[in-house]
Amino acid sequence: MNSVERDRDRELWDRAVAFHGHSCPGLAIGYKAALYARDLLDLQYSEDEEVVCVTENDACGVDAISVVLGCSVGKGNLLFRLRGKQAFSFFNRKTGKRVRLVMRDIPKQGKTREEVQREMLNTPQDRLFDLKEPSFALPEGARIFTSLICEGCGEKTAENHIRLQEGKTVCLDCFSAYSRFI
Repeated sequence: MNSVERDRDRELWDRAVAFHGHSCPGLAIGYKAALYARDLLDLQYSEDEEVVCVTENDACGVDAISVVLGCSVGKGNLLFRLRGKQAFSFFNRKTGKRVRLVMRDIPKQGKTREEVQREMLNTPQDRLFDLKEPSFALPEGARIFTSLICEGCGEKTAENHIRLQEGKTVCLDCFSAYSRFI
């Protein structure tokens, strides 16, 4: 890596820290995953939905992925498939390339948070993550749904979150799920 690339990546780290509010080992995980995915899949910052990240956690690292790769919930290219794992699947819509990065176990015993963070930032990505194939296809692009008025609370709700109950259209908050099994 040349000095220009090093400076660019340092600037990205600083932006991720500013966005997240502080530096921490969790942010470093997402930062290193985003850099690795960028290199593996020839990714650029996603202006729309060119890059998709499916994250298996809702932890600090997700903020770094937003800053480095432009994946966000609002654009519909940052999706949560919560499994409690430090794992991220990345997709390049233009090329069809994809990868799942799974964080390896990093020994932390006897180290401070700052030492763990520094070690992660200085360790090559290929030593931090196992490369795997995502177990699911590239998610479809984001859709815009018609909104309907919930007949329970009167609030506008996207039609994909409406349920039919006793002949009325109701939102998920007003819906009473039925199950004979508890």
